[in-house]
Amino acid sequence: MRASLERFFGLELRGTDLSTEVTAGVTTFLTMAYIVFVNPQILADAGMPFDAVFVATCVAAAFATLVMGLYANYPIALAPGMGLNAFFAYGVVLGLGHPWETALAAVFVSGIVFLTLSVLPVRRWIIEAIPQGLKLAIVAGIGLFLGVIALQNANIITDSDATLVTAGELMTAAPVLCLLGFCAIVALSARRVPGAAIISMLGVTLIGLPFGISEWQGIASLPPDPSPTLLALDIPSVLRANMVAVVLTFLMVDLFDTTGTLIGVAHQAELLDEHGRLPRMKRALLADSGGTVGGALLGTSSVTSYIESAAGTSAGGRTGLTAVVVAGLFLACLFLAPLAGSIPAPATAAAILYVACLMVRPVVDFDWSDATEAAPAVMTVIAIPLTYSIADGIGVGFLTYVLIKMMAGRRRDCSPALILVAALFALKFAWL
Repeated sequence: MRASLERFFGLELRGTDLSTEVTAGVTTFLTMAYIVFVNPQILADAGMPFDAVFVATCVAAAFATLVMGLYANYPIALAPGMGLNAFFAYGVVLGLGHPWETALAAVFVSGIVFLTLSVLPVRRWIIEAIPQGLKLAIVAGIGLFLGVIALQNANIITDSDATLVTAGELMTAAPVLCLLGFCAIVALSARRVPGAAIISMLGVTLIGLPFGISEWQGIASLPPDPSPTLLALDIPSVLRANMVAVVLTFLMVDLFDTTGTLIGVAHQAELLDEHGRLPRMKRALLADSGGTVGGALLGTSSVTSYIESAAGTSAGGRTGLTAVVVAGLFLACLFLAPLAGSIPAPATAAAILYVACLMVRPVVDFDWSDATEAAPAVMTVIAIPLTYSIADGIGVGFLTYVLIKMMAGRRRDCSPALILVAALFALKFAWL
């Protein structure tokens, strides 16, 4: 078996070995395993059954990661994406009032479109049409959006008739446990402790037991019934004009997030070619888009590549065997449903808050020397959390970018695709 793995994944060619790949896989899994607990809680806020989403999360992550490992041969893991799940629950379902079955259908359609674009050359045209500043702003804006959601879930902030938002009762159990868990994640991560988020969430869960914040349900059991969300998507309901912006948002965020993550992790692992391109990019994108399609059928939001994969490549992972190990561990998580149900909202809020901090980092790469680039990017970052809608925030960013460039006499900076997208958002704001 060792010899077969050596030949299939090309371990010696990549300068790695079996034990290194396994260690890298475990490292990657520990850094992103929080999604198994966080994703079901977020989608449960949209009315989806927690246990069924838990199963869908584990299986979709395992499927997409396995395809990435076996088909693309990259040490990159995938799972339902943070930010995309927030848009699903708080934007599409709670914000726009669509049933979660319709939201699943929108994810499915966006995945089919992404799958098609991954095969066609038009993919590069779309990616290059969007200015780099707006791409970075979308990530940072989603980060702030997640931060607001985390603070709300932990009752650190609450609504106010006078000021829209204000501080909650900060010295009660939920806010204190959330902030304690958040600080623990940051401290453990700074000490390079693998699985910092998992350790923190379990610690907060145990501390919350005597305060009635946590309800212990056990550790392991047989996997829950996945049927409540399996094939529950409502395709006809998504074939309406007011769903176009929703599908486009799922598609754009997934496309840009995936491409950036693939390039970033591959660069860190020295897997890019001499021209800075990623070999087998098409295969990697097919794994990602196929994961989104499969995840929608199972009952979860869009699946995407995880930047946490860089933890595994830092540990020496260089081939798809690392991803195969991660996929196996996700499948093993199917038996941890009672533990997932025991983790309270303050514990998952702490993990979401930490992810939010990481996602805001791209603001340092804004072109601050050019106001026509920086201002639309900042508008996007502000608009996403304050409109409580990733789609509307992106629309504000695109519109301001095009208008500013036109008024500044820099029409050439706006590609036809960008102008078209901005016009579509203008129509959405006016009539939908």
